[in-house]
Amino acid sequence: MRSNRATVRAGVSVAVTLPMLAGALALGIPTAQAADHPLRDLLAGTKPTWATARADKGAASDGAQMSARVYLQGRDAAGLAAYAKAVSDPESASYGKYLTAKQAQARFGATKAQVAAVKAWLTGAGLKVTAVTKHYVSVTGDVAAVEKAFGTQLHDFAKGSKTYRAPASTASVPAELAGTVLTVTGLDNAPHMVTHDDQLPPPETVFRNAGPFSSYYGSKTATTLPDAYGTKIPYVVKGYTGKQLRAAYGAGTRTGKGVRVAITDAYASPTIAYDAGTYAKRNGDAAWKTGQLHQVLPKKYTNTKDCSAAGWYGEETLDVEAVHAVAPAADVTYVGAASCTDGDLLDALGKVVDHHLADIVSNSWGEVEAAQTPDIAAAYDQVFQLGAVEGIGFYFSSGDDGDEVASSGTKQVDSPANSAWVTAVGGTSLAVGKNDTYLWETGWGTEKATLSADGKSWTDFPGAFTSGAGGGTSKTVAEPSYQQGVVPDALAQANSADGNRVVPDIAAIADPNTGFLVGQTQTLPDGKTQAYSEYRIGGTSLAAPTIAAIQALAQEARGKAIGFANPAIYAKYGSKVYHDVTDNPTGKGLAVARVDYHNGYDATGGLDTSVRSLGKDSSLKAVKGYDDVTGVGTPANGYVESYRRR
Repeated sequence: MRSNRATVRAGVSVAVTLPMLAGALALGIPTAQAADHPLRDLLAGTKPTWATARADKGAASDGAQMSARVYLQGRDAAGLAAYAKAVSDPESASYGKYLTAKQAQARFGATKAQVAAVKAWLTGAGLKVTAVTKHYVSVTGDVAAVEKAFGTQLHDFAKGSKTYRAPASTASVPAELAGTVLTVTGLDNAPHMVTHDDQLPPPETVFRNAGPFSSYYGSKTATTLPDAYGTKIPYVVKGYTGKQLRAAYGAGTRTGKGVRVAITDAYASPTIAYDAGTYAKRNGDAAWKTGQLHQVLPKKYTNTKDCSAAGWYGEETLDVEAVHAVAPAADVTYVGAASCTDGDLLDALGKVVDHHLADIVSNSWGEVEAAQTPDIAAAYDQVFQLGAVEGIGFYFSSGDDGDEVASSGTKQVDSPANSAWVTAVGGTSLAVGKNDTYLWETGWGTEKATLSADGKSWTDFPGAFTSGAGGGTSKTVAEPSYQQGVVPDALAQANSADGNRVVPDIAAIADPNTGFLVGQTQTLPDGKTQAYSEYRIGGTSLAAPTIAAIQALAQEARGKAIGFANPAIYAKYGSKVYHDVTDNPTGKGLAVARVDYHNGYDATGGLDTSVRSLGKDSSLKAVKGYDDVTGVGTPANGYVESYRRR
């Protein structure tokens, strides 16, 4: 699942002086007073696009109770964006001159006077303040009080087959609070939930791969199955391990020693310590040291049913085990959100930034860009900018549904990977050969055809698109300067002549058919017994922690935090430190054979045999140079050491 973000605040003067992230810098800067609200400051984007006159079903009940968050802009939003840009740019004199969390808050956070003014305004309207953090003020109250506070009527609107409450016009704040309030969330009560990005079975019931398997790419040929693309094809790998991934991406002798990596997801696996330790022991990874794995968890969890809480356990397991497999000496902190809602995930990210829990943050969740709302996007980008000034880099998976047409009906990118302040990680199909030799990669995109009843052909070969790395051109975020001169105009200008952000920035292994072996405690088919088992997994949920781990190796080489890495990543474009991934690395069609248990765990329900084509990602194409499947490419030998200060 992915989530709603992206902002449309006006701040033209800043966008002019800082063209690198013009679209992003416009997020979170208050608009000028509108002519029809002479004493109010409009909060652009607070009226959802689906709240139309045609969908309006009338005023919401005045007495209905609701809650909201008023996000604080801080004392210098323009300065925050400018400094975040400067410390992240290798060509800037301020590059790498990071602030501590305390210094960042003192320089850019809200003042006591600003917080007091916001609280006074909200309580004066009849709302009750329930929490105050460094980022927002939470309130509860009835609809009438909310309408008074934000200068708008709340109506009920039809959205699909359901009805939700939302502002009938753009919300606003008193003019004297201009420059104090960033945005407000919670005025609409439509679901604002994300999902994790992977091809992951739910852990409630055990999942197992059937086999036959290749131990490395091409080690076992499906000699009894039909040809594909004019030749016999190999069986899928059992699942790559850390040794193979480290070799493929040029880890060398680096281990991530002295580097802190954080992982954010929702909820928390109750067996993560046992699973991670068992997996490392069984698959040749370094043993976890005492105190190397930490968890920062909320006091309670919410929305467990709507968010399918148990499904997130496997996500955490994958992320933790992948980071440790590639960067075995890195310190890992898992920061669990109370739910999969935007507000709770923002809280988790805020903990990382407020307490500087890590320098590198892996995030394998999000939602399609069309589902994002500008108010939430403003809050996310502020956290990302605060992280940048502290030397913290955020890595987000680009999605698992290609151009999203098959899943949403609309060609679009995913969010928050679309933010100009994060590193979006795309996905590949990876071929690692004998003796851990890197053979090639394609962009991850799968077409699937099943074995015919007589076993002599593949039905409707190559079959239908099933999954692939997310990517494409944003409709809401302007092209950042680090992409200018690298991203082809045909991509950047796909939705606007002025140019927009294109996703992803970099890539790594994602295809579940050339995936990673993961170990997790799951429930056996009897519904009562739990046991540890291992299975192959993929998705850009694998690519994100893999890149985060590689960045940990690079940071070890540099001897100092890399921070927001995109300017540095693009500065290396076209060099030998990247594998330039294409969809046709061998000059002929590529595919693998896969056999699955029909019931997901044993042969009692029969077997399903299929052929999975590689490099077939919806309308997206991996080509020479930058592309919207793999970005600048994948790390090669020399990438890690290229960060070494000379």
